[in-house]
Amino acid sequence: MFPDSDIPRNTIQAYLETHYHVRGDTPTTLLVGQFNATLAVLHEARRVTASAFVTACNPFSQSLDPEANAARHEELARDLEGQGLTFIEGVGKHPSNDWPAEASFLVLGANVDVAKTLGSRHGQNAIIWCGADAVPQLILLR
Repeated sequence: MFPDSDIPRNTIQAYLETHYHVRGDTPTTLLVGQFNATLAVLHEARRVTASAFVTACNPFSQSLDPEANAARHEELARDLEGQGLTFIEGVGKHPSNDWPAEASFLVLGANVDVAKTLGSRHGQNAIIWCGADAVPQLILLR
């Protein structure tokens, strides 16, 4: 499925299985490859055709302490604000493994290039991107 990636297959599999929880006024859970009706309505209400679910926690899947991850999350928020992007708090959590939940944001209106740049800038292996079809996709960055 992702033959040219430097990311270990078990890590990619974990990304595919993770539940990406969007908080805010319209909470929902994004699952890779599954249409999300709430996200479709959110896109329409916000007049956007795309969004991205991004984190700055645990760069390149290297576990950091909670304080370091909190600082990285705040830095991501400042980056998004500085770019004038609209975002909603979220958290990514695998449903069954012991990896800690990662504070994240759903960035509304983020095209795939913006999403990739955000993920790369904040040391991530991958991002979740959703186009007009409201089907979350795993986009590997390396």
